[in-house]
Amino acid sequence: MGLQFSRRTALLMIWDIAATFLAYFLAALLTGLLAEITMIDFQPHEIYFMVGVAVVIYLLFFIIFRLYNSLWEYASLDDAFRIILAVGLGTLVTAVVLWMLEHWIPIRIYFVQMFLMIFFTGGSRILFRVRRNRIREHQARPTVKRPRTLVVGAGETGSLAIDRMSSKDPNMPGEPIVAVDDNPAKKGKRIHGVRVLGSSEDIEDLVKRFDIEQIVVAIPSATIEQRKKIYSICVQTDCQLRTLPNVRELRIDEINDVQLREVDVADLLGREEVVLNTRIVCGYISGKTVLVTGGGGSIGSELCRQMCAVAPKRIVIFDMYENDAYLLRNELQREYDDIDFQVEIGNICDIDRLGDVFKKYRPSAVFHAAAHKHVPLMEMCPREAIQNNVFGTLNTVTLANEFGVERFIFISTDKAVNPTSVMGATKRMGEMIIQHYAQTSKTVFAAVRFGNVLGSNGSVIPIFKRQIAEGGPVTVTHPDIERFFMTIPEASRLVIQAGGMAKGGEVFILDMGDPVKIVDLAKSLITLSGLRVGEDIAIEFTGLRPGEKMYEELLMDEENTLTTKMRGIMISTGMSVGFEEVEPKITALHEALDKSDEEALEVLREAVPTYTVTKNEA
Repeated sequence: MGLQFSRRTALLMIWDIAATFLAYFLAALLTGLLAEITMIDFQPHEIYFMVGVAVVIYLLFFIIFRLYNSLWEYASLDDAFRIILAVGLGTLVTAVVLWMLEHWIPIRIYFVQMFLMIFFTGGSRILFRVRRNRIREHQARPTVKRPRTLVVGAGETGSLAIDRMSSKDPNMPGEPIVAVDDNPAKKGKRIHGVRVLGSSEDIEDLVKRFDIEQIVVAIPSATIEQRKKIYSICVQTDCQLRTLPNVRELRIDEINDVQLREVDVADLLGREEVVLNTRIVCGYISGKTVLVTGGGGSIGSELCRQMCAVAPKRIVIFDMYENDAYLLRNELQREYDDIDFQVEIGNICDIDRLGDVFKKYRPSAVFHAAAHKHVPLMEMCPREAIQNNVFGTLNTVTLANEFGVERFIFISTDKAVNPTSVMGATKRMGEMIIQHYAQTSKTVFAAVRFGNVLGSNGSVIPIFKRQIAEGGPVTVTHPDIERFFMTIPEASRLVIQAGGMAKGGEVFILDMGDPVKIVDLAKSLITLSGLRVGEDIAIEFTGLRPGEKMYEELLMDEENTLTTKMRGIMISTGMSVGFEEVEPKITALHEALDKSDEEALEVLREAVPTYTVTKNEA
């Protein structure tokens, strides 16, 4: 870990320099050799030179042993050992260097000076801890009620949480009463005076026994399955549920600002964070111009954020809605001043406008995220869904082929699999268009299929949160309905990585994990809000809406998957759609735009044989 410079670091370094001079002076004084050294052996400038050498060597060893990066308000025996080791080695190296430079100092001075240096450097850091704790106690507001808290995790992060709460840190509201840890060796131990009284299996009993009001989950190093198990236990209580990040992943200057945060649905799903593989991605994004259609939307905007990590030359945000695109551009410009961000307002159904954008920027890669995605609304407006999702996609694909785009990634959906909705059927038609062009074009065309993303526009999560804030009820269509979920950043990273793996014509399928019951999601959100299901907030079942499935699928009946080298990404083995098959489908659908909704639906069903038309009850 490198030196992270701050005001606190500068003060410690100044003190260590002064302590070095003071330690050598006192060592000479205490050993009775001060007069001998100053008046017989050396001139004053030589003394300053020798101590200066010692200062440089000590500072180097203090940096190597991370004595300026440690959290001294949470100092431990390990930190004390590092001080002793750094001072001891620093003294030894100083003696050797001065001997090589033919500057001799009596050995007993080195010994006395070493002990004094340990005392001065260790003492300064202990004083820092005392001062910090007193400041926190002074800043704390005793009039604010601090909830009785159970801490899950007796490791480094749990210790930090308990210590900060005990110090009445306003960023860590709570009164630590008891802790649990699944390591049996920690049972019965104390952390800053708080006893570890069991494992995660004992949480519910301890909550009742000690009248716990808040649970703080401090186990960032736990596995996905361990966290899911612990959260499932915690949500069964009536306690407010909070967590905090892993302190080892934070910069030293961020530690004092760490705050407890509410546990959200993404935590409960327990999906492992996907890291962007820059080796796969750099080749087609770094230094290139990338166009994102629907760039202001949930997926489009996150695609823009994620690809910034591999430094494209330019990102063109194309969207109908100027406000979202404008805000995104401002956000990205603040964060990445070395990337050119451009906003172009327009509709993918307007091929002339879209053509102007391709001609102006000549993108190397296109992410096509623009689409109408709202299932019930598209049941009411099927021709608009066909116009936008089919022919808007066709326009974008045609221009990508014409302008020699290197890679084109189409954002599809699990609703395209055996679709029961207009939205799903039109997205399946989009997949066919991608496969159709991939057979003849020099552009690498591919589609990426995945399920629902948490927090996206139109997602159930914002709807549930609004209903909870309004006092309920929370409406769920059916008690058994299930959906696949992943976070928006995770989905975006996998889409970008799939783009780097594409050879042409693939339908990539993202590993969505296990499906989640929507009613369980609703119950979790109610519980996380500190409310009780059925008592504070009711759940009402409204029945399936037009076009909705009970269960989503990621594969059609004739499909299977091939694994890839990239975790979380698979490839469909379904048959590609031939050129001669797609052309007449496109022609028929184009003619259907001038017909009635009922006729358009029938044409869409013929174009997508796996589509089952549902009755429009709206």
